[in-house]
Amino acid sequence: MSTDIISLPNQQKLNWGTTIAMVILHLGAIAGLFMWNWHIVAATVFLYWMTTGLGISMGYHRLHTHRSYKIPLGLEYFFAVCGALTLEGGPISWVATHRLHHQNSDLPGDPHSPRDGAWWSHAGWLLTGETNHNNTRLMSKYAPDLAKHRFYVWLNNYHWIPSVVLAAVLLAIGGLPLVLWGICFRVTFGLHATWLVNSATHMWGKRRFETRDDSRNNWWVALITFGEGWHNNHHAHPTSARHGLAWYEFDPSWILLKFLKLAGIAKSIQVAKVSTALSEREAA
Repeated sequence: MSTDIISLPNQQKLNWGTTIAMVILHLGAIAGLFMWNWHIVAATVFLYWMTTGLGISMGYHRLHTHRSYKIPLGLEYFFAVCGALTLEGGPISWVATHRLHHQNSDLPGDPHSPRDGAWWSHAGWLLTGETNHNNTRLMSKYAPDLAKHRFYVWLNNYHWIPSVVLAAVLLAIGGLPLVLWGICFRVTFGLHATWLVNSATHMWGKRRFETRDDSRNNWWVALITFGEGWHNNHHAHPTSARHGLAWYEFDPSWILLKFLKLAGIAKSIQVAKVSTALSEREAA
């Protein structure tokens, strides 16, 4: 598989459009700290769960990228819209990038490996070099299953529209403070939380499985990403819908998925069969 969507670490040309957007989001998040109340915070927490929890963890990652389970198409589309609200790009570009990460994890061709530098893996890979997240035609080469859906193609081309609509709704309901929290603070926190999966979980934590990459299980990243921090487990069993494999590895997305299964909504759920391996390693 070609890796022509990747920005290399030595491509130091700053992408001004992305950089300016990030600066505005961060400044808005800081400004929001000076105008808040508990109702605004509660609304932001809910939106964070809906976008990063349902959109990224349940949607873009476990469903759209790895096809770890099946749900009705309408709900699948809803998860994708929630993912777009994180401003991490559309579903086709996100899935394409993540599939390349798994194919070349911590090797040449990985879009965001800490072996190329901690800052590079966290955010540098997005701020420098060529940006292809809006190049739906190119990204579709790596996510052909999503490119078959006209809705996903549209959402990838116009992934910013749901955020504009949400910002207008928040402005009408709660004014500028709710926009600063519900958009700027939520998006900024969510971006760094997701980026920590790319950076921190390839540098710090424990390794249960001897994978060919540097992936690690990191409990504090898991807490803020709805279970995505159990990254070594995930790289050892990438198609498993369950990331927290031990009883003490809190995985909110897996818990929600079990409820969806009980309700008859989620089906064909793939789960790693690692009980023997876990018991052997825990005893070691």
